[in-house]
Amino acid sequence: MESHQLISDTQHGFRRGRSCLTNLLVFLDEVSWNIDNNNCMDAIYLDFAKAFDKVPHQRLIHKLRSHGISGSLLTWISSWLYCRRQRVQISGAKSEWIRIASGVPQGSVLGPVLFLIYINDLGIDVNESTTILKFADDTKIYAACNNEDDHRLIQSDLSKLEMWAKDWQMEFNVKKCKTMHLGLSNSRLQYWLGGNVLDSTSCEKDLGVWISSDLIT
Repeated sequence: MESHQLISDTQHGFRRGRSCLTNLLVFLDEVSWNIDNNNCMDAIYLDFAKAFDKVPHQRLIHKLRSHGISGSLLTWISSWLYCRRQRVQISGAKSEWIRIASGVPQGSVLGPVLFLIYINDLGIDVNESTTILKFADDTKIYAACNNEDDHRLIQSDLSKLEMWAKDWQMEFNVKKCKTMHLGLSNSRLQYWLGGNVLDSTSCEKDLGVWISSDLIT
C-alpha cells in the first residue's frame, strides 16, 4: 500500500513518518497562511460513531479488491474476518454466541491497516478549496470562509462526507462533531450534519497560543 502510494496523503494515522503532530503541523501551516492573508477560516471536526466496530466485512472486501488485493492474500484476509463470534460473561453467566458481521479486530496489526483502506476514499470529491485531514477515524475539513459562497461550498463538502458515510454504512457521532471559526471578522455561520446544527466555537486569541493548547488537548 505504501510503496504504490495507494493510501491518501490526507491520512496521518497508523503510518510510518506520520503522526498526530504531522497532522497538526499541516493544519497550522494552512491556518497561519490564511490568517496572515486576512482570510477567515472554518474548520469542522468530525467523529465516527464506533468507527472500528462498524466496518462491514463485505464492503471491506470489495474495497480490498479495488486496491488491487486479490488471490491468496484476499482469501486469507477474508478467512481472518469471517466467522468470528463473541459473547458476554458476567459473574459466571454467559450469553449466547453471536456472529460478528462488521468491524476490524482491534489490538491487531492488520486491523488498523484495513480500516485505513476502508476510509481511504473519504473526501476524494471535496472542492479544491477545501482541505481534508485524517488521523485514523478522526477527520477534519477546513477552508477559507469569507462570504456566504465560501460557506455554501464547505457545507456542500460536509454533505458529501455525510453521503459517503451513509453509502458505506458508517455513521458520524453528530454530538461530537464541532465547528471552529477562525479570524476576528468571521461571520460564524452555522453548519448542518444529520439534520442537526453543529456546535461551534471561535478562536479569537493569539494563533500560537491556540495551537499549543490544541496540541496539549
